[in-house]
Amino acid sequence: MSAAPTATGGDGPVPPPRTSGLGDDAPTIDGTGAASPSIDSPAANDVAWPAGVPVAEPAEPVVADVEPGRVRWDPAERRARASQSFWTAAVGVPAIFSVLRLGVEAGGELQTTLLLVANVGPVNLLAGFLTTAARLLSTGLVAVFALGAVLAVSADRLPPGTRRRPLFARWADITPAWVVLASFLLALITWPLLYLPLLLPAFVAAFQLRPGRLHERVVPRLLLIGALLAGYGWLMLPTLRAAVQQGDELLVLALLVVPPLLALFIAGPLPGMVIRPLASVTEVAVLATLLWASVPVISTPVLPLTVTTVGPESGPTEDVRGHVVTTDDVNMVILQEQGGVRYVPVGLVRAQVLCPSEEELPRHQLRIHNFHVEDSLLEGMGRRVRPVHRIDAACRTPA
Repeated sequence: MSAAPTATGGDGPVPPPRTSGLGDDAPTIDGTGAASPSIDSPAANDVAWPAGVPVAEPAEPVVADVEPGRVRWDPAERRARASQSFWTAAVGVPAIFSVLRLGVEAGGELQTTLLLVANVGPVNLLAGFLTTAARLLSTGLVAVFALGAVLAVSADRLPPGTRRRPLFARWADITPAWVVLASFLLALITWPLLYLPLLLPAFVAAFQLRPGRLHERVVPRLLLIGALLAGYGWLMLPTLRAAVQQGDELLVLALLVVPPLLALFIAGPLPGMVIRPLASVTEVAVLATLLWASVPVISTPVLPLTVTTVGPESGPTEDVRGHVVTTDDVNMVILQEQGGVRYVPVGLVRAQVLCPSEEELPRHQLRIHNFHVEDSLLEGMGRRVRPVHRIDAACRTPA
């Protein structure tokens, strides 16, 4: 048995040269066909393959049972597609909303839109969007994660491969737990106190917190549930009493009473026959709700509302109600509330006051432990630090 010579170098032995890759029927110089030996042939076994150099094993074909006419997606590819669609929506939607807000604020006029684009910086636009749209963003995330978790645990009870998992379930599967917690924390500080009880069933559904997880025995479990409901009732009792006395706050009563009871039964799984119809209905409902709720967000002004008193020093004055776009050494550019851009000479500006919009005026006269029900926790803490001042008389003047 003869060993083929090998060349040595700084990195160790070099494997012997391979045969030509022309195939087994490659002709020789004289025209006759010569078959190259394979690895399992005796001729190939006579060649000394250096130690430490791996030999590739022949690949075995992978055969998957796929129904005719259907494409079988790899689970990793499904997760990648779901992750891409989720983050595309999470990043692209705020950017689109910011651009739409400028167009709506300009009244649909191209030149006014260009004026706002030139003077409203991206940082100011992002800050304005987050302060007004954080509530909408957190609402969408909470709804997706809560519904997705219920649909996911329900789809896991079905036989494998029977049907494709719902979109919200795939989003819930690929989303880290810290993102889900962050969305609930964002909702906790940005939602009005009136709607915070809705986070209880949503949190239970998102993390599948069934009553059985409180305690394995029935009696301690019921005692824990009773204690939690009693604590919630003590927290909301003054507000509930005030809502009953006013008589026309049925919506407030429903929002404060129903969600804690719903949290006891909302965790999955659901029957298999309702998963697909429920998934389709909830996806359309969430999309329609977000579109409906996005209209106020798009129409919310980017710039603060002011009333500017304009006039000569010894003459009549005029109140210009609108949003100050920019100010230079010559003019103050005001986007008027009723439309149009007005250039006011700086020398004619006598006074200016900041005014609240109509959407900021309260509609309910209820409080939860000195917090107004229409304020968020963030707004309530801010009002304690700096209470609301009296509205200036110029703000009450009709436009």
